[in-house]
Amino acid sequence: MDGMLSQEEINALIGGGSISTPSLGGSEPLSDSERDALGEISNICMGTAATTLYSLVNQKVVITTPVVKITRWEELTADYARPCVFINIYYKEGIDGNNVLILKEDDVKIITDLMMGGDGLNPAPELSELHFSAICEAMNQMMGSSATSLSSMLNTKIDISPPEADLVDMAGEIDTTKVSDFMVKDFACVTFRMTIGELVDSTIMQLYPIELAKELYRRFSGEDEVANTTSEPPKTENAPKQNPVAESQPIMNQAMMGQPMMNQPMMNQAMMMQPDVNVQNVQFQAFNPMMNPVTQQENIELIMDVPLEVSVVLGRTRKSIKEILEFSPGTIIELDKLAGEAIDVMVNQKLVAKGEVVVIEESFGIRITEIIKEKM
Repeated sequence: MDGMLSQEEINALIGGGSISTPSLGGSEPLSDSERDALGEISNICMGTAATTLYSLVNQKVVITTPVVKITRWEELTADYARPCVFINIYYKEGIDGNNVLILKEDDVKIITDLMMGGDGLNPAPELSELHFSAICEAMNQMMGSSATSLSSMLNTKIDISPPEADLVDMAGEIDTTKVSDFMVKDFACVTFRMTIGELVDSTIMQLYPIELAKELYRRFSGEDEVANTTSEPPKTENAPKQNPVAESQPIMNQAMMGQPMMNQPMMNQAMMMQPDVNVQNVQFQAFNPMMNPVTQQENIELIMDVPLEVSVVLGRTRKSIKEILEFSPGTIIELDKLAGEAIDVMVNQKLVAKGEVVVIEESFGIRITEIIKEKM
């Protein structure tokens, strides 16, 4: 290899498509249509996941259009020869299989620092169990929202198990205890560019087994529905018997159009076959015009402990902003009440009584002189 791109690879990059890598067996595991469908599905799902991540880190998150290719473990480690966080997402309903999301270690440190209330500028030097728990929770919400979008696309309920995260060195042989089993052979790799504010400008990858990618294509294109429709044999033996009355209905209508008087008994016979329905008028209970709702006995004990705010209004007046700004200690404010006039007693801002000011020892009090009865 001289490091030069082939014409096919250049055309794929210019057209925004995907670059496919020859498989171990020498044949292409995914067709162009299957790769395009996988890229479209991943694009919609990761777009929804980016919105969820924005709500978690409070930073603008942008995930670009994906690039789909077929790769293997050796090529993956050559491109990402650094510790990465592998997040395994297992489908427990709607789809059989799993996929893997790969994030760089530094990106995970910044994301988790933002989730924990930091500014993302001084992340922790090493990932701890707390960071793994935080990134798993973030991925759980992100991939959960992606599963919801996938459910809408495939018209079936899809649910995932809580994601599992591991730090993988990626230097050397594959470790199946931390890496999914499908990565021992060719698999589909969907690459995205992700930016988070001005803190992260990196690449993330989502890996799919070939079988799951093909299943997603069949669901997305509707091939499964067509196959199920064509494979169902016509049901003739157990077909439900038609209603003899319904069978004779067109004949009866045709006869009535030709000779209405001769077929009158046939119509009466068909009407007699209808089931009897007991119909009667609705009888409502009569209202008692002499009953007054106000005089009915009420269980007021239920609200005896409800607190109410009682305030006493000595008087009111209106002032301009200029006059209020001129207030100072010693300023006298004239109210709209005359000396000796009864003051208002308010309960929850509603006038209920009038009274006069009295002095009880060293405190002011109000003697009620009049109860205000609201007109009904």
